[in-house]
Amino acid sequence: MITLYVLDVPENEGLVRQAEVMAAVNIRTVGPYFELSTDTELTIDRRATGMRHAVWYSCVAGTGGGAIITQWDKDALRVRPQVSPERLGAGRHLPVAEPPAGTVISLHRLTTADGASVDGVLRTVPGAETVVCLAHPRQDVTHHPLVSELLARGAAVWTQGTRSVNSDVALVHEQALLDLAAGLSFLSDRGFAYIVTLGHSGGGALYAYYHEQAGLVGEHRVATTPAGRPSGLVDATLPSADGAVFMAPHPGQGILLSRMIDPSIKDEQDPLSVDPELNPFASANGFAPPPESSHYAPEFVDRYRAAQLARVERLDVVARERVAEAAQARRGDSTTDRRRAIAPRLMTIYRTDADLRCVDLSLDPNDRPYGSLFGRRPDLTNYGLVGFARQVTPEAWLSTWSALSSNAGFVRAAPGVTAPTLLVELSGDQACFPSDITEMSAALGARDLTVTRVAGTHFGGPIAKGGPTGAALAAAEIGGWLAKRFPLA
Repeated sequence: MITLYVLDVPENEGLVRQAEVMAAVNIRTVGPYFELSTDTELTIDRRATGMRHAVWYSCVAGTGGGAIITQWDKDALRVRPQVSPERLGAGRHLPVAEPPAGTVISLHRLTTADGASVDGVLRTVPGAETVVCLAHPRQDVTHHPLVSELLARGAAVWTQGTRSVNSDVALVHEQALLDLAAGLSFLSDRGFAYIVTLGHSGGGALYAYYHEQAGLVGEHRVATTPAGRPSGLVDATLPSADGAVFMAPHPGQGILLSRMIDPSIKDEQDPLSVDPELNPFASANGFAPPPESSHYAPEFVDRYRAAQLARVERLDVVARERVAEAAQARRGDSTTDRRRAIAPRLMTIYRTDADLRCVDLSLDPNDRPYGSLFGRRPDLTNYGLVGFARQVTPEAWLSTWSALSSNAGFVRAAPGVTAPTLLVELSGDQACFPSDITEMSAALGARDLTVTRVAGTHFGGPIAKGGPTGAALAAAEIGGWLAKRFPLA
């Protein structure tokens, strides 16, 4: 008999589904695991599970039940099956349409005002005078589903990363603004008549912050990062944009995290420590077995949210202590001081997938499904590797992830967004809730402001299986809005 234990998380659903169709495999649930057992051999083509890596999982009786990984046979399976729509995290990556005929694609590496390098992709269609810019502080948006939609409607599209693309370990938002400025300067030099920014999810607060700072004279800009280092913004060239589009913009990395961070952790060094009075996944506090919606009492919600901010405040104290240690070391001139100054002093932040609204659908209700951005079982994923701010420098924590210290909050920066603005709400959003949209729309400084709502989940997936994607519906709204204000090819 061989036995393989697989954690019951969305990433492993495909593997378990493949095992279910194998007659010789018995499957049962043991705590947070699926137990797969067989008397003979267990071989699962990982590509058939929808996972990325082209390998097999293979266990043979008599080998101790360990996983034997061998090379995948490329002829065994040519079509990668679609991932289960129940897996909410899978909605991050929607199918992307081919660009229209005649699209010209060019790759560019730009140098920022402070000497960093950022990469971008410019796609143009014949006659395009207006370019739409997509960026996100952490994610690679090269293959964003709106790209081909916008090209088909006659706009050029610029997608770029920041210097922290695909990593938030050292993400400082003030530096990210310099990265965006390099992109807008490049597009201006290319001769586009109009530049429109488009911020989706975390890109929303990033672009709101950029619009605010670009609209200020140098000395009125943010001069230092929350950690006290020069921001580089005062003397930088920050080209203005002619329009702003926000699609499912959450309220900013720090504010979003303050709603997702688990305040029940008792010891920051122990990811399993729990204060039962604050445990969001305890039935005594209102939690129900998934996928049944939980029901938290208003008193618990208030106490929980206050405790979330209190944890953020404690982490701020730790971050500032470590920043001060590095600053003191920089004032020295010995080799030891220099080593102390550059030591990263990383902060590990456990359990950041615990937003009550993701399991209690009566809180700030909309059309969202049960679960979080990271999966349908926050009670499990909260304890796993996925999540925001898992490991960051103190500078990145203060600039990006602290609701109390970061400058990159959408509502804080929104009055500085004065260009014509479109705000697109997705009806089933799991990060930007109806109360957020109300607050954002009231804060935006644009006189020409359009607020609209389409059916979809946060990453642009459909609300109902087989229905139109939120990305496609949003693209139609964005295309119509652009056509009324800017020339399109």
